[in-house]
Amino acid sequence: MSLAQGRPYLAIPGPSTMPDRVLAAMHKPAPNIYEGEIEEIAARVAANLRRVAMSSSHVAIYIANGHGAWEASIANVFSRGDKALSLVTGRFGDIWAKSATTMGVEVERLEFGLKSPADPARVEEALRADTGHELKAVLMTHVDTATSVRNDVAAIRAAIDAANHPALLMVDCIASLGCDEFRMDDWGVDVMVAASQKGLMVPPGLGFVWFSDKALEASRSSNMVTPYWNWHPRAFPEMVYQYFGGTSPTHHLFGLDESLKMILDEEGLPHIWKRHAALARAVWAAFETWGQGGDLALNIAEPAHRAHSVTAARIGNGGAERLRKWLEAEAGVTLGIGLGMAEPGTPEADDFLRVAHMGHVNAHMTLGALATMEAGMQALDIPHGRGGIAAAAGEIAKGVAQA
Repeated sequence: MSLAQGRPYLAIPGPSTMPDRVLAAMHKPAPNIYEGEIEEIAARVAANLRRVAMSSSHVAIYIANGHGAWEASIANVFSRGDKALSLVTGRFGDIWAKSATTMGVEVERLEFGLKSPADPARVEEALRADTGHELKAVLMTHVDTATSVRNDVAAIRAAIDAANHPALLMVDCIASLGCDEFRMDDWGVDVMVAASQKGLMVPPGLGFVWFSDKALEASRSSNMVTPYWNWHPRAFPEMVYQYFGGTSPTHHLFGLDESLKMILDEEGLPHIWKRHAALARAVWAAFETWGQGGDLALNIAEPAHRAHSVTAARIGNGGAERLRKWLEAEAGVTLGIGLGMAEPGTPEADDFLRVAHMGHVNAHMTLGALATMEAGMQALDIPHGRGGIAAAAGEIAKGVAQA
């Protein structure tokens, strides 16, 4: 007998759970797209996007997903034949590098595997070797959604500065913005990309690119940008349609306007960062306890290198895929598939999953997902250590006490 009836829980790393308030804000007729309310909303959203990035920089909004934001950042910064250094710590760092290569950028890759963050010392060494300063930018992910590794952005900036290199620092924050602490200006980031469907709690469909004055100046010589991807009219619009390269994404804007109000003016970023950290520790505690009695392990061994928005884990002998299917069919909980951890079609590919704890998520949602996971392991006879839920509950109690 299935017990999946009732409201399902989508615990994948985007689209994340959307607040009812955001959905309600979107549930109204489209406005006049030429003037009036839409002008006020567009200007307010742009200003609040700078606030959520902790930045006074410029911001461009695209009707696109994160892949579109990647392409926009590449098109504006580079000319064909320019060189970039890409720090690859998982599937999404790999794909951003491949996107740049496909568009005509010569990409030098520093590979750090699937279980480790980028090493600032290696970055500094690579930049010191570039004596002609041919590398125009360093590309990195803050959180790689596939491996759940969290890179130290400030340390990479320090490595660039230590090498006395003029390269721009470009950071993918798609899986971290609104979840993990991020300070664009303080950390010396020149270009940052994100999307609407994760920590910002809005349906997929909007991509964002923030860029510094240094990046703006670099973009003036780019020969790769096309009219749609050009960030100049979007960041400095004279008419409201220029924010979006055409017709406004009206209902996404309604939702984003509401979610940014919740993030910035109600809960506040410092509390959001603490909440995500506490929920992440609960997930880690459960897996660490389960792993004491079975073939289960977190992908990232060092807690300081783990994302606070998503956790990648391994359950051996195909246990991850069996558990994922059981949870969706029998308990109404959907976990994320493993991405890039093993070759598709191999038996090892069924050993990986991801648990998202990003955006509009609280203690009972996280504990509920973990409890159903433990029930699934019992039902499927997947060996695991006992007491995982008690360990997770203990971390929730600590998190509340420390808030």
